[in-house]
Amino acid sequence: MTTPLWTPSEGRIERAQINRFIEHVNEHCDAGIAVDYFSLHQWGVEHPEAFWSSVWDFCGVRASVKGDVVLRDGERFPGASWFPDARLNFAENLLQWRDDRVALVSLLENGERREITYADLYRRVAQLASSLRAQGVVTGDRVAGFMPNVEETVIAMLAATSIGAVWSSCSPDFGLNGVMDRFGQIAPRVLFAADGYYYNGKTCDSLDRLAGIVAQIDSIEKVVVVPLVAGSPDISGIRDAVLFGDYLDDGADEVEFAQLPFDHPLYIMYSSGTTGVPKCIVHGAGGSLLQHLKEQQLLVDLTRQDVFFYFTTCGWMMWNWLVSGLATGATLVLYDGSPFAEDGRLLLDAIDREGISVFGTSAKFIAALEKAGHKPMESHSLASVKSILSTGSPLSHESFEYIYRDFKQDVCLSSISGGTDILSCFVGGCPILPVYVGEIQAPGLGMAVDIWNDEGQSVLGEKGELVCTAPFPCCPIGFWNDEDGRKFHDAYFDSYPNVWAHGDYGEITEHGGFIIHGRSDAVLNPGGVRIGTAEIYRQVERIEEVVESIVIGQQWGDDVRVVLFVVLRPGISLDEELCERIRRSIRDNTTPRHVPAKIVQVSDIPRTISGKIVELAVRNVVHGRPVKNTDALANPEALELYRDVPELRD
Repeated sequence: MTTPLWTPSEGRIERAQINRFIEHVNEHCDAGIAVDYFSLHQWGVEHPEAFWSSVWDFCGVRASVKGDVVLRDGERFPGASWFPDARLNFAENLLQWRDDRVALVSLLENGERREITYADLYRRVAQLASSLRAQGVVTGDRVAGFMPNVEETVIAMLAATSIGAVWSSCSPDFGLNGVMDRFGQIAPRVLFAADGYYYNGKTCDSLDRLAGIVAQIDSIEKVVVVPLVAGSPDISGIRDAVLFGDYLDDGADEVEFAQLPFDHPLYIMYSSGTTGVPKCIVHGAGGSLLQHLKEQQLLVDLTRQDVFFYFTTCGWMMWNWLVSGLATGATLVLYDGSPFAEDGRLLLDAIDREGISVFGTSAKFIAALEKAGHKPMESHSLASVKSILSTGSPLSHESFEYIYRDFKQDVCLSSISGGTDILSCFVGGCPILPVYVGEIQAPGLGMAVDIWNDEGQSVLGEKGELVCTAPFPCCPIGFWNDEDGRKFHDAYFDSYPNVWAHGDYGEITEHGGFIIHGRSDAVLNPGGVRIGTAEIYRQVERIEEVVESIVIGQQWGDDVRVVLFVVLRPGISLDEELCERIRRSIRDNTTPRHVPAKIVQVSDIPRTISGKIVELAVRNVVHGRPVKNTDALANPEALELYRDVPELRD
């Protein structure tokens, strides 16, 4: 039995909101559940109607109508209908507080700081919503944001969704084609954009690309420009443009919240789009709200007293997840810029300065801190932090150990996994469970998560496909412009009938937790044996000389061989001695099949704009196949490093 890295204290367990939720379901549903997470999870899966109705009541969903029916057509997946008679508004639930508590703190890389209270946030949303209504925006229209992560983006989203418009956003570092591939599909009527942004010590202008976007999307009737890098930006070259402050209706002070069905479209999100035009994933208002309330209040233990931060851009689903923290009344800290600004110290400084209690980041950021030799436990107080959340890629064993050795000992480290597809998590953290090295703590409440082998059999302690075997409220409505639902079905339900296959390759541990070994479509298959890429990354990136790596399977003869590309520290070249150390580390800690046949040094690794490495795109380039949408990448030029590599010719 592995010793936990962290075990919650009795006091922390007693104070956790999930305990009060257990009391709630025991009182109202006669559930008879002990203070035990896995018993609660099992009850929720077996009694989905009682569970989700209890989440609604306990978390205080605001609605004009809840309705008596919780689930209709529950045997259909996809096709189940949740709370079919309900009427609610997403924005109303995020704006229920109108007091002087700080709602948003906006930080920029250049040091600029702004804050806005809940009362002021409500007033600004009222002013903008009034202007959008005057513009003629109605329920179902699309409103888009080409925006950095600042308070105006949140205000625009809330104003749009208060009317029942559908919000969609991407970050301003997207190139013109990347934006067109997204917004060009959904035909927005209003576009919000900043004049520029700060990143990695540079001031970046957005106006030229903005003019190009507007010129190509005829549906855009108004462009609302937020001055961020210039006091009075010149917007004369942009069709139908107006400055944000000039667009607001200063006389408005009340929001008229449209009461809409539970599954009314809320957000349009996008797949990474590195192998083709991105899929437009449509998420419903009620399901997103209910899932986020459950995850944040019960599984993160977020309260009104918390200060909540997650590093994200407006092109990543974690932004949508973060802003839902307003529904709990917490203070949200927004940051726009490089997470590695000031060698990573900028975000660490923000923890102490802002009193951040829930700190969300990526596995890459944690690994980079360790590589850089940071010991936040020695350099910062971090007294406010109760939880650290990590996502974006599997968190390595070494990163788990680093957090408790050098960051903070009394903290709940929650690695979480889900994604854009469900706007939330299938598996994640839990404040009343111990943390074991390398493991995600538990399946999400109400989510019938399992690991299946290729024969569709449930397996324990073996690797397989992450699946969800029963409907859940945050299942997407579907894909935009997919009228017969075929593309949506093929994306998630083609592998196993009536079962969601998520595309993650993982296993269930003896503790009931999960280990994610990488994307199942990137699984290596040498000699017919499936290998998760995360298993290799863990061993490679513990090598001191290696900064980061990417691994693919290359077709070779009638088999597949493992090829590893490494980025090394400045001044270091790959030689046979280093190759052998890398191979030995992999061989000794995994299996001989994991050992790469080829190790190649490269200067850069291509990533999506949200920071995820693109194994499939690299694999396509290595095999001479096209990468159809390089504009989805933050550094598309890096792909050329993998084209016709001499070392891969023999």
